[in-house]
Formats: sequence, structure tokens, C-alpha cells
Amino acid sequence: MEHILQLLHYACSFFVVLSVIVFVHEFGHYIVAKWSGVKIEAFSIGFGKELFGWTDRSGTRWKVSLVPMGGYVKMYGDGSAASTPDAEKAAVMTDEEKAISFHHKPLHKKAAVVVAGPVFNFLLTIVILTGLIMMNGISSTAPVVGDILPESSAAEAGLKTGDRILSVDGKEVKVFNDIPGFIATNLGTPVSLRILRDGQEETLTLSPRMTEDQDAFGNTVSRPLLGIKSQPYEQQHIGFFGAIGEAVKRTIQICEMTLKAVSQIITGDRSAKELKGPIGIAQLSGQATQMDFVTVLWFIALLSANLGLVNLFPIPLLDGGHLMYYAIEAVRGKPLAEKVQDYGFRLGFAVVAMLMVFAIFNDLRNIF
Repeated sequence: MEHILQLLHYACSFFVVLSVIVFVHEFGHYIVAKWSGVKIEAFSIGFGKELFGWTDRSGTRWKVSLVPMGGYVKMYGDGSAASTPDAEKAAVMTDEEKAISFHHKPLHKKAAVVVAGPVFNFLLTIVILTGLIMMNGISSTAPVVGDILPESSAAEAGLKTGDRILSVDGKEVKVFNDIPGFIATNLGTPVSLRILRDGQEETLTLSPRMTEDQDAFGNTVSRPLLGIKSQPYEQQHIGFFGAIGEAVKRTIQICEMTLKAVSQIITGDRSAKELKGPIGIAQLSGQATQMDFVTVLWFIALLSANLGLVNLFPIPLLDGGHLMYYAIEAVRGKPLAEKVQDYGFRLGFAVVAMLMVFAIFNDLRNIF
């Protein structure tokens, strides 16, 4: 019974967390499409059979559907939830119908509608992080070495207590917390540190060591560590605009780390076992909701940034695939042939489906 209740908790947590992120993403598409004069036929959280919903005064059907694995906004002229054009319907449209059809809008308006989904995800991340930073401040201290762990890569490289770290691989270090962020995706490859010691600048090279550690949810993870400790931290409170700037910086860092990790998986440098699917995300969602509200907000912010970024990948079916088609159309002066676009969407569907199956396989392997 305990395991059943835990599974129910994970499932409910996954649905709530994902629904918030998906709603914000799809609302981005929805609101920009409305501003562009497009008629919205349906706004769905989830796919498949409708569980419940209602129709507003403009004729849009707002609904929650059976499969909680995303969502969609179906605009007038769409042939599917993936926003592929309905060629047969388009061929017999009147001028009045074309005026409210998404696929008859100028290229820049269509691109704005498509990119609005990921942009709203990034904005959600920035809003949440801004609130958390204003509420809790940021733990910060100067990038000065407070202690060296024995037999660590830092000790072997000759780092000393009191050394001030100026940069990591050419990236300027402003506070000590920048250092773990700069090496977060490092897999043990050499890192160049520029340091200030006794008024003289020096450059040291060392390789972080992969060490078993625990993440915020208590899961065992492998992290790259230099083997240095900071001086005592200070809690720094910053104002609204400073918090926004810090939130934007952290959102960019999240995206950079995600891109780096994906490229490492593609090249084989990082194990594909780290790729999480819906089961893994559901588990993390459940663990987050078992902690505190701040952790839940942080997790939503992290997941939202990743969803926005992944949706910009140039894979047909995703938002990035649509933008790729529009870019080609802008260069050619005319859209690709319908058959070419159709094959592209089928290929994109196959790629996404294979990735989903592989990710679920990873999730099950990690559990059992």
C-alpha cells in the first residue's frame, strides 16, 4: 500500500508540475496568436481524449486531455495538434476565413506565435528565480580559496589557501559560486585556472575528479570537484532589478549546461543513461513536492527552462522545426513543398518517439 501511495503521489506531482509548465508554454502561443488575429479552436493540457473542458465566448475549447505528456493550441487552419496545415481546408477558405487562419498570416507573425511558447517558458523561469532571489537573497563570498582538500586535484596542482581565482577556462569568476557552475558539465578534462597569489597572477591547470555526491533530492549523482572550499559564506540581499539580472544570468547558465550535456551525450562523452524520461521526471517531481514549496518552485523553474530550450531544437514537430521551415521559406521566398514538410514532420515524430521510448527505458533501468 505504501508503494501504491508513493506512485500516486509521484503521478499527481508530475501532472501538477508539468501542467503548470505546459500551460505557460501554450499560453505563449495562444496570446500571441490572439494578438495576431488568429482564431483559436482548442487549448489543451495533455493529448488524446478530452477528460473535461469548457468553451469560451470566442469559441475556444479549453480542455484537459487523457495523456498528460504536454499540450497544444489548435489554431484555425491547423490540420493537427502539431500545427501542420490543413491543405484541403485551406483550398476552399473564404477571404474572411483566411483572415483568421494561422497559416495565412505573414511569416513574421507565424514565427512570433511559434517562438512565444519557449519564450514564455524562459520568462517563467526568470520570474520564479527573481522571486526566490528577492525572498532568500544569494549566498555569496569572494572567490578566494578557504581550504584545500587533501589528495585532491587542487592540492596536486599546487593551489593554496588564500589564492584568489580570477577565471576558469577564460570565464571571469566574480563570486565563489561561479566556480562550480563553470565546471558543472566537466567530465574530468583539464581546466585552466587564472589565480592571484601574493599580488602576482599565475595560471594553473588541473582536472576535476568525478565524485559521487547527492543532489538536492537525495539521489546519488556524479559531480566534478576541484577539491577547494570557500571562505565563510555571506547572505547577500539584492533589490528587484538586481534579482532580475541574477535570474536572467542563472537561466542562461541552465540552458548552457543543458546544451553542453546534450552535446556530450551525442558525442558519447557522457552516458546516455543520464537522460530522463517521464518516469524519471515524475520521480523528481514527487521528491520535490515532498520537500518544501521553495524546492518545488526551483524545480519548476529548472524544468521550464529546459522545456523552452528543447522546443527550440530544429526538429520538425517541435517549435524549432517550425522556425526552421520559416527560415527556409524566408530565404527561398516560398515555403517548402507540402510533401517535403509532411515527410519532415513524420521524421520529427519518429525522432521524438524514439527519444521518448529510450528515455522511458532509461527510467525503468534506473528504477530496477
